[in-house]
Amino acid sequence: MLVHGAWHGGWCWDPVRTPLEAEGHRVFTPTLKGLAERADELSAEVSLEDHIEDVLTVIRDNDLSDIVLCGHSYGGMIITAVADRLKPRIGHIVYLDAALPEDGETMVSYGEPRPRAVVEAAEQAMREIAPDGVGMMVFPPALLGVPPDQPRHGWVEAKLTPHPLKTWLDPISLANGGPAGLPRTYVHCIDPVLAQTQFGWLYSQFKDDPEWNAVTLATGHDAMITDPAGVAQILLKAAHAPAGSKETEKKG
Repeated sequence: MLVHGAWHGGWCWDPVRTPLEAEGHRVFTPTLKGLAERADELSAEVSLEDHIEDVLTVIRDNDLSDIVLCGHSYGGMIITAVADRLKPRIGHIVYLDAALPEDGETMVSYGEPRPRAVVEAAEQAMREIAPDGVGMMVFPPALLGVPPDQPRHGWVEAKLTPHPLKTWLDPISLANGGPAGLPRTYVHCIDPVLAQTQFGWLYSQFKDDPEWNAVTLATGHDAMITDPAGVAQILLKAAHAPAGSKETEKKG
């Protein structure tokens, strides 16, 4: 189960799908409400809970179990809640340069502790890129680690759509510790590092933690676009082994 991040859709996992299916795995890549082919559902009311429910519904409708659950970027918010609610169905959880909130945190407030004024300024910045109060404007692919000379740059640029603002401001509710107790992997994309995010801080917390398999990929933030083979390799390892081995994947 591969969960996309902000401005993306299930389409972004297409380059990763082929190598996973070639190994016999079923691959689910739901598009979250208000994005991509569901852009006509975008409204000021689209919430974090709507996106969580999108993924829960796919899991329940298909009676999935022993899932490798992967979230990219904002998708980390979604998989954290899904793991919290359906923990017995998750075999391994993978955060791909992704958010990992604690109970009550938002996409803006999770991560390294910061003064409330700093978080409020970040929230205001998000509102400013959603001048209509509904959708945050699309970032250029280059800012997401897909440079203009990357063969898939044009494809990505054509498919990105505004992201529902409310989903970034809603606090998450976790009753069961999120991913705690599950085999878990954190992947940090380092070439280049996506600026002004908490992903590097999260990686620093997990790289020496025996409960985590923390690895790096030497590619940009949209690793499923720029290094699908590297991402697929990590997911395949997650499908066959628990966290705990200390490996660092460095892909160009």
